Amino acid sequence: MQDDSQSERITSLKLLTFNMQVGIHTHAYHHYVTRSWQHFLPHRGRASRLDVMCDTFREFDLVGLQEVDGGSFRSSNINHVEYLAAQAGFPYASQQLNRDFGRFAKHSNGLLSRLAISHTDNHRLPGPKGRGAMHIRFGEGPEALHLFVLHLALGTRTQNLQLDYISELVAPLKNVIIMGDLNCTHDKLKSHSRFSRALSLEQGHGIPSYPAWQPTRALDHIVVSPSLKMNHLRALPPLYSDHLPLAVEVTLPLPCARSISIARLGGTTPQSVR
Repeated sequence: MQDDSQSERITSLKLLTFNMQVGIHTHAYHHYVTRSWQHFLPHRGRASRLDVMCDTFREFDLVGLQEVDGGSFRSSNINHVEYLAAQAGFPYASQQLNRDFGRFAKHSNGLLSRLAISHTDNHRLPGPKGRGAMHIRFGEGPEALHLFVLHLALGTRTQNLQLDYISELVAPLKNVIIMGDLNCTHDKLKSHSRFSRALSLEQGHGIPSYPAWQPTRALDHIVVSPSLKMNHLRALPPLYSDHLPLAVEVTLPLPCARSISIARLGGTTPQSVR
Protein backbone atom coordinates (compact mmCIF):
# COMPACT_ATOMS: atom_id res chain seq x y z
CA MET A 1 0.00 0.00 0.00
CA GLN A 2 1.49 3.34 -0.97
CA ASP A 3 2.26 5.88 1.70
CA ASP A 4 0.12 9.06 1.73
CA SER A 5 3.24 11.18 1.38
CA GLN A 6 3.97 9.49 -1.96
CA SER A 7 0.46 9.48 -3.44
CA GLU A 8 -3.03 10.54 -2.50
CA ARG A 9 -4.37 7.32 -3.98
CA ILE A 10 -3.86 3.69 -3.11
CA THR A 11 -3.18 1.97 -6.42
CA SER A 12 -2.33 -1.52 -5.17
CA LEU A 13 -3.03 -3.68 -2.16
CA LYS A 14 -1.26 -6.62 -0.56
CA LEU A 15 -3.78 -9.29 0.44
CA LEU A 16 -3.59 -12.40 2.60
CA THR A 17 -6.18 -15.08 3.29
CA PHE A 18 -5.64 -17.67 6.02
CA ASN A 19 -7.63 -20.43 7.65
CA MET A 20 -6.11 -20.23 11.13
CA GLN A 21 -7.67 -23.42 12.55
CA VAL A 22 -7.87 -21.40 15.82
CA GLY A 23 -4.08 -21.58 16.13
CA ILE A 24 -3.77 -25.36 16.40
CA HIS A 25 -0.31 -26.50 15.30
CA THR A 26 -1.26 -29.34 12.95
CA HIS A 27 1.58 -30.88 10.95
CA ALA A 28 0.50 -34.52 10.55
CA TYR A 29 -2.80 -36.29 9.95
CA HIS A 30 -2.75 -38.00 13.36
CA HIS A 31 -2.83 -34.57 15.02
CA TYR A 32 -6.50 -34.32 14.03
CA VAL A 33 -7.02 -36.96 16.73
CA THR A 34 -4.29 -36.26 19.26
CA ARG A 35 -4.77 -32.47 19.25
CA SER A 36 -8.53 -32.33 18.66
CA TRP A 37 -9.03 -31.30 22.29
CA GLN A 38 -7.58 -27.88 21.39
CA HIS A 39 -10.83 -27.11 19.52
CA PHE A 40 -12.57 -27.12 22.91
CA LEU A 41 -9.95 -26.34 25.56
CA PRO A 42 -7.32 -23.59 25.93
CA HIS A 43 -3.67 -24.25 25.10
CA ARG A 44 -0.84 -22.28 26.65
CA GLY A 45 1.06 -22.03 23.35
CA ARG A 46 -1.78 -20.43 21.42
CA ALA A 47 -1.02 -16.83 22.43
CA SER A 48 2.61 -17.08 21.33
CA ARG A 49 1.44 -18.56 18.00
CA LEU A 50 -0.78 -15.53 17.46
CA ASP A 51 2.24 -13.28 18.00
CA VAL A 52 4.20 -15.20 15.35
CA MET A 53 1.27 -14.80 12.94
CA CYS A 54 1.40 -11.04 13.51
CA ASP A 55 4.96 -10.94 12.15
CA THR A 56 3.59 -12.18 8.82
CA PHE A 57 0.36 -10.17 8.85
CA ARG A 58 2.20 -6.84 9.25
CA GLU A 59 3.39 -7.05 5.65
CA PHE A 60 -0.17 -6.87 4.28
CA ASP A 61 -2.94 -4.30 3.82
CA LEU A 62 -5.95 -6.64 4.11
CA VAL A 63 -5.95 -9.99 5.92
CA GLY A 64 -8.99 -12.26 5.64
CA LEU A 65 -9.23 -14.91 8.35
CA GLN A 66 -11.27 -18.07 8.76
CA GLU A 67 -11.64 -20.35 11.79
CA VAL A 68 -10.86 -17.66 14.33
CA ASP A 69 -12.37 -17.50 17.81
CA GLY A 70 -14.35 -14.48 18.97
CA GLY A 71 -13.27 -14.76 22.61
CA SER A 72 -14.25 -17.83 24.61
CA PHE A 73 -12.97 -20.45 27.02
CA ARG A 74 -10.96 -22.31 24.37
CA SER A 75 -9.13 -19.11 23.35
CA SER A 76 -8.52 -18.04 26.96
CA ASN A 77 -11.18 -15.36 26.36
CA ILE A 78 -9.03 -13.70 23.71
CA ASN A 79 -10.91 -12.35 20.70
CA HIS A 80 -8.49 -13.39 17.96
CA VAL A 81 -9.55 -10.65 15.55
CA GLU A 82 -9.17 -7.86 18.11
CA TYR A 83 -5.87 -9.25 19.40
CA LEU A 84 -4.30 -9.73 15.97
CA ALA A 85 -5.41 -6.27 14.81
CA ALA A 86 -3.90 -4.62 17.88
CA GLN A 87 -0.63 -6.57 17.88
CA ALA A 88 -0.06 -6.31 14.12
CA GLY A 89 -0.96 -2.61 13.97
CA PHE A 90 -4.15 -2.72 11.90
CA PRO A 91 -6.37 0.30 12.69
CA TYR A 92 -9.56 -1.41 11.46
CA ALA A 93 -10.99 -4.87 11.98
CA SER A 94 -14.28 -6.70 11.60
CA GLN A 95 -15.54 -10.04 12.89
CA GLN A 96 -18.39 -12.26 11.73
CA LEU A 97 -19.68 -14.71 14.34
CA ASN A 98 -21.02 -17.79 12.54
CA ARG A 99 -21.41 -20.42 15.23
CA ASP A 100 -21.91 -19.27 18.82
CA PHE A 101 -21.41 -21.76 21.63
CA GLY A 102 -21.49 -19.06 24.28
CA ARG A 103 -18.52 -18.98 26.61
CA PHE A 104 -17.15 -22.26 25.20
CA ALA A 105 -16.45 -21.33 21.53
CA LYS A 106 -17.24 -18.55 19.05
CA HIS A 107 -16.48 -19.73 15.50
CA SER A 108 -15.86 -16.67 13.31
CA ASN A 109 -14.49 -15.12 10.15
CA GLY A 110 -12.42 -11.98 10.46
CA LEU A 111 -10.79 -9.11 8.59
CA LEU A 112 -7.77 -6.98 9.49
CA SER A 113 -7.56 -3.78 7.47
CA ARG A 114 -5.32 -0.77 6.98
CA LEU A 115 -8.13 0.89 5.00
CA ALA A 116 -11.10 2.57 6.64
CA ILE A 117 -14.13 0.31 6.26
CA SER A 118 -17.10 2.13 4.72
CA HIS A 119 -19.66 -0.60 5.37
CA THR A 120 -19.92 -4.26 6.39
CA ASP A 121 -22.68 -6.80 5.69
CA ASN A 122 -22.58 -10.25 7.26
CA HIS A 123 -24.37 -12.94 5.27
CA ARG A 124 -25.45 -16.36 6.48
CA LEU A 125 -24.73 -18.77 3.65
CA PRO A 126 -27.28 -21.39 2.50
CA GLY A 127 -27.00 -24.84 4.03
CA PRO A 128 -26.39 -26.01 7.60
CA LYS A 129 -25.89 -23.26 10.15
CA GLY A 130 -22.34 -22.07 10.74
CA ARG A 131 -21.06 -20.85 7.36
CA GLY A 132 -20.93 -17.15 6.57
CA ALA A 133 -19.64 -14.52 4.20
CA MET A 134 -18.36 -11.09 5.18
CA HIS A 135 -18.99 -8.33 2.63
CA ILE A 136 -16.81 -5.31 3.31
CA ARG A 137 -17.01 -2.17 1.20
CA PHE A 138 -14.22 0.38 0.85
CA GLY A 139 -15.31 3.65 -0.72
CA GLU A 140 -18.66 4.84 -2.04
CA GLY A 141 -20.60 4.58 -5.28
CA PRO A 142 -20.18 2.27 -8.28
CA GLU A 143 -16.36 2.45 -8.17
CA ALA A 144 -16.08 1.25 -4.55
CA LEU A 145 -14.03 -1.83 -3.73
CA HIS A 146 -16.01 -4.84 -2.44
CA LEU A 147 -14.23 -7.57 -0.47
CA PHE A 148 -15.84 -10.90 0.45
CA VAL A 149 -14.26 -13.19 3.07
CA LEU A 150 -15.73 -16.72 2.83
CA HIS A 151 -15.55 -20.14 4.37
CA LEU A 152 -17.62 -22.57 2.31
CA ALA A 153 -19.08 -25.93 3.30
CA LEU A 154 -17.52 -29.29 2.48
CA GLY A 155 -20.39 -30.90 0.55
CA THR A 156 -20.68 -30.34 -3.21
CA ARG A 157 -24.43 -29.70 -3.21
CA THR A 158 -24.19 -27.13 -0.42
CA GLN A 159 -21.14 -25.51 -2.05
CA ASN A 160 -23.14 -25.02 -5.26
CA LEU A 161 -25.93 -23.31 -3.33
CA GLN A 162 -23.41 -21.08 -1.57
CA LEU A 163 -21.63 -20.18 -4.82
CA ASP A 164 -25.03 -19.34 -6.35
CA TYR A 165 -25.71 -17.04 -3.41
CA ILE A 166 -22.33 -15.30 -3.67
CA SER A 167 -22.64 -14.97 -7.45
CA GLU A 168 -25.92 -13.11 -7.01
CA LEU A 169 -24.29 -10.69 -4.56
CA VAL A 170 -21.29 -10.11 -6.82
CA ALA A 171 -23.06 -9.82 -10.19
CA PRO A 172 -24.06 -6.11 -9.94
CA LEU A 173 -20.69 -5.01 -8.48
CA LYS A 174 -17.72 -3.76 -10.49
CA ASN A 175 -14.60 -4.07 -8.29
CA VAL A 176 -14.69 -7.31 -6.31
CA ILE A 177 -12.21 -9.46 -4.39
CA ILE A 178 -13.22 -12.84 -2.96
CA MET A 179 -10.88 -14.70 -0.66
CA GLY A 180 -11.08 -17.52 1.82
CA ASP A 181 -11.19 -21.25 2.38
CA LEU A 182 -13.61 -22.33 -0.36
CA ASN A 183 -13.06 -26.06 0.25
CA CYS A 184 -12.94 -26.78 -3.49
CA THR A 185 -10.51 -26.61 -6.39
CA HIS A 186 -10.02 -23.81 -8.89
CA ASP A 187 -11.44 -26.08 -11.60
CA LYS A 188 -14.61 -26.49 -9.54
CA LEU A 189 -14.96 -22.71 -9.34
CA LYS A 190 -14.47 -22.39 -13.11
CA SER A 191 -17.09 -25.06 -13.75
CA HIS A 192 -19.71 -23.11 -11.77
CA SER A 193 -21.24 -21.04 -14.56
CA ARG A 194 -22.66 -18.18 -12.48
CA PHE A 195 -19.53 -17.76 -10.37
CA SER A 196 -17.19 -17.88 -13.37
CA ARG A 197 -19.27 -15.29 -15.22
CA ALA A 198 -19.13 -12.87 -12.28
CA LEU A 199 -15.36 -13.06 -11.74
CA SER A 200 -12.12 -13.21 -13.69
CA LEU A 201 -11.00 -16.73 -12.85
CA GLU A 202 -8.48 -16.90 -15.69
CA GLN A 203 -6.20 -14.56 -13.71
CA GLY A 204 -5.65 -17.11 -10.97
CA HIS A 205 -4.88 -20.78 -10.67
CA GLY A 206 -4.97 -23.40 -7.97
CA ILE A 207 -2.20 -23.00 -5.39
CA PRO A 208 -1.87 -26.11 -3.17
CA SER A 209 -2.57 -24.96 0.39
CA TYR A 210 -3.78 -28.10 2.20
CA PRO A 211 -2.54 -29.93 4.16
CA ALA A 212 0.03 -27.42 5.33
CA TRP A 213 2.75 -30.01 5.99
CA GLN A 214 2.48 -31.54 2.47
CA PRO A 215 0.18 -29.35 0.35
CA THR A 216 -1.51 -31.21 -2.50
CA ARG A 217 -4.99 -29.63 -2.63
CA ALA A 218 -5.84 -26.06 -3.66
CA LEU A 219 -8.69 -25.25 -1.26
CA ASP A 220 -7.87 -21.62 -0.41
CA HIS A 221 -8.42 -18.98 -3.08
CA ILE A 222 -8.18 -15.31 -3.95
CA VAL A 223 -10.18 -14.33 -7.04
CA VAL A 224 -11.08 -10.92 -8.47
CA SER A 225 -13.39 -9.23 -10.95
CA PRO A 226 -12.11 -8.37 -14.46
CA SER A 227 -11.51 -4.73 -13.46
CA LEU A 228 -8.72 -5.73 -11.04
CA LYS A 229 -5.33 -7.25 -11.77
CA MET A 230 -3.64 -9.90 -9.63
CA ASN A 231 0.14 -10.26 -9.31
CA HIS A 232 2.39 -12.73 -7.49
CA LEU A 233 -0.28 -15.15 -6.23
CA ARG A 234 1.53 -17.52 -3.89
CA ALA A 235 1.34 -19.68 -0.77
CA LEU A 236 3.41 -18.71 2.26
CA PRO A 237 5.25 -21.09 4.62
CA PRO A 238 3.27 -22.98 7.31
CA LEU A 239 1.92 -20.80 10.13
CA TYR A 240 0.46 -23.01 12.90
CA SER A 241 -2.56 -24.34 11.02
CA ASP A 242 -3.54 -27.18 8.71
CA HIS A 243 -3.81 -24.64 5.84
CA LEU A 244 -1.12 -22.45 4.30
CA PRO A 245 -1.68 -18.69 4.04
CA LEU A 246 -2.31 -17.45 0.49
CA ALA A 247 -1.02 -14.03 -0.61
CA VAL A 248 -1.38 -11.78 -3.67
CA GLU A 249 -0.91 -8.18 -4.80
CA VAL A 250 -3.92 -6.54 -6.50
CA THR A 251 -3.70 -3.48 -8.74
CA LEU A 252 -6.73 -1.19 -8.60
CA PRO A 253 -8.17 0.89 -11.46
CA LEU A 254 -7.78 4.62 -10.86
CA PRO A 255 -11.52 5.32 -10.35
CA CYS A 256 -11.60 2.65 -7.63
CA ALA A 257 -8.45 4.05 -6.02
CA ARG A 258 -10.01 7.51 -6.09
CA SER A 259 -13.20 6.25 -4.43
CA ILE A 260 -11.22 4.65 -1.61
CA SER A 261 -9.07 7.76 -1.11
CA ILE A 262 -12.11 10.03 -0.88
CA ALA A 263 -13.75 7.71 1.65
CA ARG A 264 -10.57 7.70 3.75
CA LEU A 265 -10.98 11.39 4.43
CA GLY A 266 -14.15 10.70 6.41
CA GLY A 267 -14.27 6.90 6.54
CA THR A 268 -16.11 5.20 9.36
CA THR A 269 -16.33 1.61 10.50
CA PRO A 270 -19.96 1.21 11.58
CA GLN A 271 -19.73 -2.51 12.22
CA SER A 272 -16.04 -2.96 12.89
CA VAL A 273 -14.66 -4.59 15.96
CA ARG A 274 -12.51 -1.56 16.76
